[in-house]
Amino acid sequence: MTDAGGDPGFGIYVHWPFCAAKCPYCDFNSHVRHRPVDQPRFAAAFEREIAYMRGRTDTRIVTSVFFGGGTPSLMDPQTVERILAAIAAAWPLADDTEITLEANPSSVEAERFRGYRAAGVNRVSLGVQALNDRDLRFLGRLHSSAEALRALALARATFPRLSFDLIYARPDQSIAAWKRELEDAIGHAADHLSLYQLTIEAGTPFFDLHRSGRLTVPDDDRSAALYQATQEIAARHGLPAYEVSNHARPGAESRHNLTYWRYGDYVGLGPGAHGRLCIGRDRVATANLRNPEAWLARVETVGNGLESEARLDRTAQADELMLMGLRLREGMDLDRWQALSGRPLPADRQAFLMENGLIERPQAQRLRCTPAGMMVLDSVVADLAA
Repeated sequence: MTDAGGDPGFGIYVHWPFCAAKCPYCDFNSHVRHRPVDQPRFAAAFEREIAYMRGRTDTRIVTSVFFGGGTPSLMDPQTVERILAAIAAAWPLADDTEITLEANPSSVEAERFRGYRAAGVNRVSLGVQALNDRDLRFLGRLHSSAEALRALALARATFPRLSFDLIYARPDQSIAAWKRELEDAIGHAADHLSLYQLTIEAGTPFFDLHRSGRLTVPDDDRSAALYQATQEIAARHGLPAYEVSNHARPGAESRHNLTYWRYGDYVGLGPGAHGRLCIGRDRVATANLRNPEAWLARVETVGNGLESEARLDRTAQADELMLMGLRLREGMDLDRWQALSGRPLPADRQAFLMENGLIERPQAQRLRCTPAGMMVLDSVVADLAA
């Protein structure tokens, strides 16, 4: 991990909103289209939006690019290449720029992976989610466990860096079963794992099933036990948590996501993408139109897909810095928080949370959650920010 007190980097997020099918737990901005997507038209729109956003920013060195979605592995390699070329023409790229593409095992082909690598992608993040076919079907995934393992092997052979996701705390999942599955997964891991607890999000099919009593998830005690088992097993295998749900070998942390959590600047491109940017003396939050066709039409008309752009006052920035920073094992820079908020963190709240074993000071001017605090992170943040 880079120096926690240094520049958090400058990232570019590219949102490809299309999926082959919508997973029942997913509340991301993803869309299924039953006709082929006009990728050259969308690539041209990305090029226009990149040019517009370059005009809004100072000259910055890009430290990471992240293709998220949706399912970016449904993009043609030529589309990825066009977008990366436009980014490189707009901003200088660091010599070691991290370029990540999310992929689903069901949309993986050797030729396509080679095409992404040739286009400049040097890190892939695979949405595996489970390593048994029953739970993959429950999660609405289109791949089998065998396909997932083939995709992992292919990714390891093609890209310098690899991460993959798993979802746990599934209905009826025992702690013993999750431990076995996680041990198996780590055997296939390279340098990074994202391990998420299943959450029930409003507006998803799982939300409706849960509300009607037809889907149950582990209670708080079982969820806590699953979380603790996850931390212990991953750390024992050399993949300690550097963020609530993300684990990496030292030096292999996601640079792009660290830019978010360290509250750096990033440009959001594509339908539904969000950004945080210093523009002149202001820090602004940008949000693009979510509907792909509406975004496309707006970019073709005015050069950008913005739905809103809001100036963040210093209090809002301090709140976001805390919300992001306390997710990290390295914690939050207290000097930076105080400079933004104009006040010190209340000593009585710090003392209360420390006495209860929820926060600690690893250094004089850094504050972080303890492992116990990570399990109640939202409450810790609410208490400190009140």
